[in-house]
Amino acid sequence: MDNSNQQNNDDTAPKNNADVQDILSGEVNGTKKRALEEVSLVSPSSSHSTTSIESSTSTSSLLPSLSSSSSSQMNKRIRQEENKGNEKLSSPSSSSSVTTTTLTLCQPVNPISDEDKLEKMTSACRTILECIGEDPSREGLLKTPSRWAKALLYLNKGYTQNVNDVTNEAVFSEDSHKEMVIVKDIDIHSLCEHHMLPFTGTVHIGYIPNGKIIGLSKLARIAEVYARRLQVQERLTSQIADAVVEAVDPLGVAVVIECSHFCMVMRGVQKIGAK
Repeated sequence: MDNSNQQNNDDTAPKNNADVQDILSGEVNGTKKRALEEVSLVSPSSSHSTTSIESSTSTSSLLPSLSSSSSSQMNKRIRQEENKGNEKLSSPSSSSSVTTTTLTLCQPVNPISDEDKLEKMTSACRTILECIGEDPSREGLLKTPSRWAKALLYLNKGYTQNVNDVTNEAVFSEDSHKEMVIVKDIDIHSLCEHHMLPFTGTVHIGYIPNGKIIGLSKLARIAEVYARRLQVQERLTSQIADAVVEAVDPLGVAVVIECSHFCMVMRGVQKIGAK
């Protein structure tokens, strides 16, 4: 009788460590599945919560040395892990772990007032004067930092303007005129973005109307908006042409710019006549 009972117990018990691993894996997967289902009920869109539960019930965390473990010990261990998972699901911190932040694009993070701009630029100019070997407290340089700051803001005032502001709705319907409209020799002054040295010259703008024309002075104002920024001549040419297209949707537009760049006149190759 004892031998028969012993044989039956042997038949129902795990044969070896591999069988124990398979049993535990099946139980853990069941626990894991139930935990994930509960997560989906609480917060179906919270990937963080799902990951948290998956990591807390992963198979690797439940695999100690099983050479002498019994089936009852394994079941007890699995129930403990299930309870831990349920506690995490009911925790307020886990259900509110995901927050959404809305960012407004193309807006300055910390807007600077005009007074603060002048103060920072004036201080920076004093530092520059000291670095080149000058004395900012010298009589001739006392007001130079503030003058320089105001001048630099004026030379880059195009950053605070747009085409709609300067055209001021001076666009008119005109179906009869199909010939090219040209405005030549518009003076432009800009700063090279590579060295912040001036480049000056002229721009010629022409377009073929397509039912709309724009006030002639507005072409000069469009050129001024983009010239009063840190620029390269190639981009400046394209921006003026694109602005004309946006304003009157012409059949065609042409922009030609001729400039002398002080970054290659006063320094570098020092070619005065190059344009």
